[in-house]
Amino acid sequence: MRERVEVSSGLRLRRWTPADAGAVLAAFAEPVMSRQSAEPVVTLPAARRWLASRTEQWDAGAGFAFAVVDGADVVLGHVAVGAVDRRHGTGWVSYWTTAAARGRGVASGGCRAVAAWAFEDAGLFRLELGHRVDNPASCAVARAAGFAVEGVQRRKLEYDGVRYDVELHARLATDSGSGGGGPAEAGGGGPLRSVPAP
Repeated sequence: MRERVEVSSGLRLRRWTPADAGAVLAAFAEPVMSRQSAEPVVTLPAARRWLASRTEQWDAGAGFAFAVVDGADVVLGHVAVGAVDRRHGTGWVSYWTTAAARGRGVASGGCRAVAAWAFEDAGLFRLELGHRVDNPASCAVARAAGFAVEGVQRRKLEYDGVRYDVELHARLATDSGSGGGGPAEAGGGGPLRSVPAP
């Protein structure tokens, strides 16, 4: 399986490395990022553990995480296919971007690229992702990356004592569009968030 994927001019996906600990720590310094990891990533050792977990999942075939980087190899975000179920050929897409990268198409481009990679390299058939219904930016990213809306999961998540509905999106290897994914749509950018795999 490829460990590097061209996204577009000036953007690519690559596997995370231990050298990315500082970039991960900086990304998680933003308060809204606290929901993107089971363990708070507020120290360099925590960032290293976050990276080690991505490596362990990749090596076990349970999840595949990529850094989204620019031409100078600066980390702009993260896209991953986790909760891989080989029996059914499914996976769960998650993503985030750094604050500085928002509004530049990093989100939608990364999601399109990781979906194509999951179908072509990992041999998956169905990818899912979800976002809180109060997060229209993430919805725009999902749609721009070819993920069709399938429905709403009522009050699925709880943060700070408040329950949120989650809109579920999916993309199939047989959907039309480039790379075997869903319909290609223009647009992208905005805060890159997806609900972690349940």
